[in-house]
Amino acid sequence: MPLGLNIGAPVRVYSGSMLEVTGLHKRYGDLVAVEDVSFVARPGEMVGLLGPNGAGKTTTVSMIAGLLPPDRGEVRIEGGVVHGETDPVKLRLGLVPQEVALHDELSARENLALFGAIYGMRGAALASAMESAFDVAGLADRAKDRVSTFSGGMKRRLNLAAALLHGPRILLLDEPTVGVDPQSRNQIFSSLEELKRQGKTLVYTTHYMEEAERLCDRIIIIDHGKVMANDTLEAVRRLVPSVNVLEIGVENPGQDGWLDGLRAVEGVSAAAWDGSTLRVTVLDLLASSPPVLVWLNEQNYRCSHLSSQRADLETVFLTLTGRSVRNA
Repeated sequence: MPLGLNIGAPVRVYSGSMLEVTGLHKRYGDLVAVEDVSFVARPGEMVGLLGPNGAGKTTTVSMIAGLLPPDRGEVRIEGGVVHGETDPVKLRLGLVPQEVALHDELSARENLALFGAIYGMRGAALASAMESAFDVAGLADRAKDRVSTFSGGMKRRLNLAAALLHGPRILLLDEPTVGVDPQSRNQIFSSLEELKRQGKTLVYTTHYMEEAERLCDRIIIIDHGKVMANDTLEAVRRLVPSVNVLEIGVENPGQDGWLDGLRAVEGVSAAAWDGSTLRVTVLDLLASSPPVLVWLNEQNYRCSHLSSQRADLETVFLTLTGRSVRNA
């Protein structure tokens, strides 16, 4: 993908929050689908909405896009409130829906031309935007082919290109890699990282931990329609400090009770021996590791190896919600 990728009009520098979501609430009968969801997203930032199927992610994105009216709350784009489906401010949004929105009987080029016409694009401007969009999707060599011949991953990539055609400043991506092959997934990731470098604002919903950890600057964990966490990746990890673990190979372990002294070391919350490896749970890896090693040295224990683990998003989610992020 060309490093000079630039879809549509140049991104205008904006000093404030590009997207502000405040107190969104949506109920279907007795079911509260979204409850008081609030967050901001800035230029050049990717915000991840992370949660299982049915958590309220798609409903939240639909309200941001103006496709679904909230019962309460509001959405602001560059300070302007979004009022419904036909609000002109929505031209600053691009939506990549969870379901592929393409016409299989048309070629890839014809699909993009159709989306361009919907946005009132024509002539040289449309042609230039289409070529750039194909570069983003990595599909320039398949532009003339029918979409019915495309793999699922290629359709997802073309779906992304269609959303970028009119040069939106904000891109909403609802589970854009579901069912996608590794090659297409990497292509999508590279495209999104380049768009972020250009200053685009991205909101990315997913239930894949590794995607959120790789792509997102800010993580919003949502479950049963409620925001459980909203911060940077590192800050979210720190919500569960007890899963920071030192794994130490000890060549000459002691007898029963030999770890009692270690458990009393400041910053240590647990210590266990499995017969070959000592696992020490600490509150802070950086602050607590030296005292642990000093204690082992003072007790004349010989260490063969040392490694550490920290909280991943799967563990954080399980701790905050009590259920797996991959299950509804």
